[in-house]
Amino acid sequence: MVAQRFLGIGLAVALVLGGLGLPTRSHADGYPKSVTISAGERVSGRILQVGLGRSVVINLGEEVSDVIVSNPEVADAVVRSARRVFVFGNKAGQASLFLFGRAGNQIASFDLAVENDTTDLNAMIRRSIPGAEIRAESVNGNMVLSGTAPSTADAQRAADLAARFTRKEGEGLPVLNMISVTGKDQVHLKVTVAEVERSIIKQLGVNLGGNIGIGNYNVGFNNAPGYTVNSNVVGRSAAGLFDPTNPNSTSGFIAGGTQLKANIEALQRDGVIRTLAEPTLTAISGENASFLAGGEFPIPISQDNNKITVEFKKFGVGLDFTPVVLSGGRISLRVKTEVSEITQEGAVNIGTLSIPALKVRRAESTVELPSGGTLVMAGLLKESYKQDLNGVPGLMQVPILGALFKSRDFLRQETELAVFVTPYTVRPVARSELVEPTKNFAPATDGDTIFLNRLNRVYRVSGSPAEGGYHGQVGFIYE
Repeated sequence: MVAQRFLGIGLAVALVLGGLGLPTRSHADGYPKSVTISAGERVSGRILQVGLGRSVVINLGEEVSDVIVSNPEVADAVVRSARRVFVFGNKAGQASLFLFGRAGNQIASFDLAVENDTTDLNAMIRRSIPGAEIRAESVNGNMVLSGTAPSTADAQRAADLAARFTRKEGEGLPVLNMISVTGKDQVHLKVTVAEVERSIIKQLGVNLGGNIGIGNYNVGFNNAPGYTVNSNVVGRSAAGLFDPTNPNSTSGFIAGGTQLKANIEALQRDGVIRTLAEPTLTAISGENASFLAGGEFPIPISQDNNKITVEFKKFGVGLDFTPVVLSGGRISLRVKTEVSEITQEGAVNIGTLSIPALKVRRAESTVELPSGGTLVMAGLLKESYKQDLNGVPGLMQVPILGALFKSRDFLRQETELAVFVTPYTVRPVARSELVEPTKNFAPATDGDTIFLNRLNRVYRVSGSPAEGGYHGQVGFIYE
C-alpha cells in the first residue's frame, strides 16, 4: 500500500528540527529519533524500533519514489520531501516498511516494531533506585524488567513504577519481573508468646434429705446442691456415702419415724498457669518459612456406608512468616503464630469415645520495624467473674438456717496474654561460633542418681565468666 502524504509546513519544520542533530541511540537508552542511509547503501530486513505515539525520521542519500507499509494500523509513513521519510507509531505491533527509488529499485526495507517508549520509565527508575541496574523494555505488549537490584524491595519498587507508568484508562500492560537480586538478605525472627492465667473456684452447698413419718404417712425429701458455674469441678464419686436415701450412710439423725441426713460440700481451688513459647525461624527476604514443634492427634470422621476415617489435627507451637527487607534497614513482616495444646475443656464424648478439644492462641498480622526492634503484635487482658446462688425458694431466705437450703458457686478467672516479635538481619557465621543445646550435657552416674537424685551432671556453660570469691570489705563497722 502506497502511503504518500504531505504535512503542513509547521508540522514538517517541527519534525525536522526534532530529528536533526540527534544521534541514533540503542534500544537500551531509548528509541532512535533518526536513521540515515547514504547514497548507494542498501538496507534489507533491518529492525527499526518505533515508540508508540512517537516518530522516526529516515534521511536518504537518494530520492525516494514509493513508500509501502504492510500494516497502516500499526505504523504510518509520510514523505515530506524526496529524501526524507517520517515513520509514526500508531499501535503496538509489527509491520514492514519498503522504500523504492525513482527507477523502481528498492532502497531499503525495515521490520518495524512499535512498542511503548520506555525512555522516561528508565530515567525514572535510575532516579528512584540509584543503586540498581534495571532496564525496562516493551516486548509484544508486555513490559519486561531485567537487570540487577540490591534488594527485593528495590526490585518490587521498580515493578510498581512500571505498572503505574503503563497504566492507561484503568488498564496497564502486564509486567514481567526478571530482575535478579544481588544481595540476598536473611531475616531471623524471634516470636515470644507469654501468657499467665489465674483462677479461683469456690463451692459451698448442703446436701440435705430425709424422711418424716406421721402415723401411717411417710414424706421423703432430698435437696441436692446445684452447681451451674462449675458443674464439673466437684466429683460425685463420694456422694453415695452421704446419700440421705442410702441406709448405709454414716451421717444423719434418727428420731422415731423421722430420719434426717445431710452432708456439706465445700471446695476452694486456686490455680495459676504460665505459658511461654519462643519459636525462632530464619528465611530469605521475600521467601516464606514455617515451623511447627508439637504433634498431631487423631479425630474420627464419619463417612458414607457407616465407615469412619481418621483425620489428624496439628497442635503445638507454630510459626509462619514472610519477611521483606526494605530500604533503610527496615523489615516488613507478615507473621502468623500459634500456640495450641490439647485440653478436656470442650471435649466431645460419644459413648466410650472422647475427642479432646484444642486451646489455641493465634495471631496473624503484617508489621514493619527495624532490625533488632521489638513490637507487641497482639495482646489480651481478660477477666471473668461468675457467681450463682441456688436453693429452695423461701427457705433459702431464712437467716442462718437458710444456708442449709442453698448452695453457692463462684468462679473468677484472669488471663493476660502478649505476643512479641523481634526480627534481625543476619549473616552466616562459622560453625565453631554456635552452641548446641546438647553441649556440656552428660547423664549422671548410677550412684548420683540413687543417692543424690541427679539426672545429669552439671557443667559450667562455655563462655560464661569464671566464678571467683568476693574481694572487698567484710564485717560490721560501729561508730
